[in-house]
Amino acid sequence: MSAVRDVENTLQELLDERAIVALALRYCKALDTKDWPALRTVFLDDATAQLGQPPMLAGVDAIVTRIREALEHLDDSQHLVGNHEVLVDGDAATHRCYLQAQHVRTAAAGGPNYIVAGRYEDRLTRTSQGWRIAHRTLTVMWTDGNVAVVRS
Repeated sequence: MSAVRDVENTLQELLDERAIVALALRYCKALDTKDWPALRTVFLDDATAQLGQPPMLAGVDAIVTRIREALEHLDDSQHLVGNHEVLVDGDAATHRCYLQAQHVRTAAAGGPNYIVAGRYEDRLTRTSQGWRIAHRTLTVMWTDGNVAVVRS
């Protein structure tokens, strides 16, 4: 009986890990398609976020507003994430991944491209709708290109 339980636990861990990585990919797709309602579904209503230099954001409305203001004026963006590390403990989890985000605004003086590279570190909670981010920290590791692209 214990072997069956071990297999069930391992299977659940793999399903949870896959669901959390899929959530990270949904986040990127929402950013790149400017689908703000979809972005809301990635976070808990009372989520917090530290997204670079701005102060701590509290609540999904503040998080979506901050991201929308940063990306809405762009012609395009492409957020790539990889090297996912997921640790699940019951209905709580942590997730860490690296990112590279290309930002494009063709009318920007000084060139149309700006790249941000860094990592996301998340605390997640299992809900009846699936995993949701309770807190996200973005740590910028390096940038390249024309910073004027991302300034409105």
